[in-house]
Amino acid sequence: MRAIRILIAKPGLDGHDRGAKVVARALRDAGFEVIYSGLRQTPEQIVNAAIQEDVAAIGLSILSGAHLHLFDRVVKLLKSQGASDIVVFGGGIIPEQDVAQLKQLGVEEVFLPGSDTREIVKFLSERFVSV
Repeated sequence: MRAIRILIAKPGLDGHDRGAKVVARALRDAGFEVIYSGLRQTPEQIVNAAIQEDVAAIGLSILSGAHLHLFDRVVKLLKSQGASDIVVFGGGIIPEQDVAQLKQLGVEEVFLPGSDTREIVKFLSERFVSV
């Protein structure tokens, strides 16, 4: 069975990627195939990479405060490209009061500051158990 492919992406102008790299490493250690997009990616670049790499999920990491706009844009672009089956999850510096709105926009799960990487692994493992 092929490993589940996950794209870890840093949308926007945020130049700090330590958290994204920690998550990528944890997912890789758990048996996922991880593609890291690098810093300062536009939603269009992220969605194009996700489709080209045939990923099952996109993990968005953001610290800049633009999470509502950027996450929404990624979800809408996926839908417009016929790729709404790609799971979107996110984390970073996201206020707890924004989680419900992000989920309404189509982000399946949000990991707040201090989340353990094992929570992310568990979420993805359970989400793709039937794959």
